[in-house]
Amino acid sequence: MPGRKILLVEGGDDEHVLKHLCGQRGVPTVDEIRSLGGVEHLLESFPVRLKESDVEALGVVIDADTDIAARWQSLGDRLKKAGYEGVPDEPDVAGTILNPPPKSLLPRVGIWLMPDNQTRGILEDFLRFLVPSNSGLFDHVESSVATIPAEERRFSQLDQPKAIMHTWLAWQAEPGKPFGSAITAKFLDANVAQVDVLVAWLKRLFFP
Repeated sequence: MPGRKILLVEGGDDEHVLKHLCGQRGVPTVDEIRSLGGVEHLLESFPVRLKESDVEALGVVIDADTDIAARWQSLGDRLKKAGYEGVPDEPDVAGTILNPPPKSLLPRVGIWLMPDNQTRGILEDFLRFLVPSNSGLFDHVESSVATIPAEERRFSQLDQPKAIMHTWLAWQAEPGKPFGSAITAKFLDANVAQVDVLVAWLKRLFFP
């Protein structure tokens, strides 16, 4: 009997984005997409989930944040400690996948660092790829956020993509839709090249 297919993500936004992208792009259903309530909880849970004997494939989608090398090392160290061999020094730009060591009960593992396995950033940096191209409105959104006076700016530089994406969705025909619903409503385009890469990684990991 095949084992379970599990995808761990940081938070609710990640969970809903991935569910809606999978639905839009026809990715078969995995057994569980689990939001861990933050990066620290995800990193703590990761080694535990690796040891669950009924898991066939375990995926992790996590933000690179400000230091992609440090984030990758934190994951790589946990994989090596669990017994995985051949952990690369850098993430694969197409999404990393590692097969379990021979004769082990460990699952196949996949790692995706938001936004693109290459640059620092967060989920919202990935969602910027999904904004319809040549949007004059999006240019206005970026300009508006960029010109907020310093004394009125309530968010950090790392969170600026969050401000941009939420502003973009606030200015749509149905203002304020959550990210996942915005994909279904086509305020965000699920058919861009960056989604192709993510979908291909999910299929290689869970449905090889």
